Amino acid sequence: MSKYEGPVTKNEVIDVTIEDLTHDGAGVAKVNGYALFIPKALPGEKIKAKVVKVKKGYGFARVLETLAESPDRIEAPCPIYNQCGGCQLQHLSYGGQLRFKQKQVKDVLERIGQLPNVTVHSTIGMEEPWRYRNKAQVPVGEIEGGLVAGFYQERSHRIIDMDECLIQHEKNDHVVTTVKNIARKYGIRGYDEEKHRGTLRHVVARYGKHTGDIMVVLITKGQELPNKKNIIEEIIKEIPNIKSIVQNINPKRTNVIFGEKTMVLWGDEYIYDTIGDIKFAISARSFYQVNPEQTKVLYDKALDYAKLTGGETVIDAYCGIGTISLFLAQQAKQVYGVEIVPEAISDAKRNAKLNGFENVTFAVGEAENVMPWWYAQGVRPDVIVVDPPRKGCDEKLLETILKMQPKRVVYVSCNPATLARDLRVLEDGGYQTQEVQPVDMFPWTTHVECVVLIEKK
Repeated sequence: MSKYEGPVTKNEVIDVTIEDLTHDGAGVAKVNGYALFIPKALPGEKIKAKVVKVKKGYGFARVLETLAESPDRIEAPCPIYNQCGGCQLQHLSYGGQLRFKQKQVKDVLERIGQLPNVTVHSTIGMEEPWRYRNKAQVPVGEIEGGLVAGFYQERSHRIIDMDECLIQHEKNDHVVTTVKNIARKYGIRGYDEEKHRGTLRHVVARYGKHTGDIMVVLITKGQELPNKKNIIEEIIKEIPNIKSIVQNINPKRTNVIFGEKTMVLWGDEYIYDTIGDIKFAISARSFYQVNPEQTKVLYDKALDYAKLTGGETVIDAYCGIGTISLFLAQQAKQVYGVEIVPEAISDAKRNAKLNGFENVTFAVGEAENVMPWWYAQGVRPDVIVVDPPRKGCDEKLLETILKMQPKRVVYVSCNPATLARDLRVLEDGGYQTQEVQPVDMFPWTTHVECVVLIEKK
């Protein structure tokens, strides 16, 4: 039990004013300097709240009644918004979300990066911020003996059965519902996480926005898929434009979605899509940005910040399937891409060939190991582009960048906190953060991507 004696006690009901939002979208109120985190509350709102948990430096409360509403509050259009953990901001107007994301980036740069004077531009949003996702990964389970497929309830592993998600492309909804109905018809068992039994673990749908191509991936616990032939025939019949049906086998007790083994059951191994003028081959496990429209905005900005004139050598660390590399190759003399996932590099090489680029070299490995090797071979980058995972750049990679001394670094970030930490390291090593452009890749969620221009002092 908590022994903390603070300005509030558990189960106390108090009136508070919301001052801010946390990075995961909860409202923040202060009671004599003590922070209370209140989900689904918005800045400026006066609310009656019930304290549900008290810790030493902060506590949690829930809204009992809203006494004064924010002008940015809207009615969430999704019927399961309050149960599903997929979106966090459907109660906040779209303009309010864009301002929240800009402020979040600014605050973190000041607090963690000690960079109070860097220009953070307004977040670039979408004209139509719904139905943007080109990939659905939907867990399948059993409830009272029946197969269900949907998203997890917030902070739980209970599946909420659903037939549509407002941020998914309609084609993905159609795929998931169709596969679910066919699986039910043939008595396929959903996966039970606790008992580690059942057949179908996940359904993954991928959609090429500009080509219309559709891929269905059935992730199963074992190789066995009863009535496989009938299931394949029905999927082909029910889903127009389907190009690929794939089975992935994941026998492990894990919450990782994909297993190691993938087999094409019908059609092609790849579907295709384009970003700008560049065509990409996408396999079941390829990493490909889920919002193609905003990806183009993001990459155009990265290209703009790289300031290429045609004579530059560029290194793309964390290159994935070569998406940014190929954008850069349109305007650079030579591009080197490095990525730790071997399948991604095979895809990157295929994509370079597909588009006829001969000024791109790809290598498998950790960027912090491959880049010094390139340097030893005489590669002198004018520009280094990094697009790391949420944990940010590896420390050794930042040291390597500082040794290589490029004129410019373009940092594409999906986590403002690790971005701020890494910018501090580059600043201390003789670089200057010039400007930051947030891009809203995931409307209605708290996530924000940024592109940052960093130049040698």
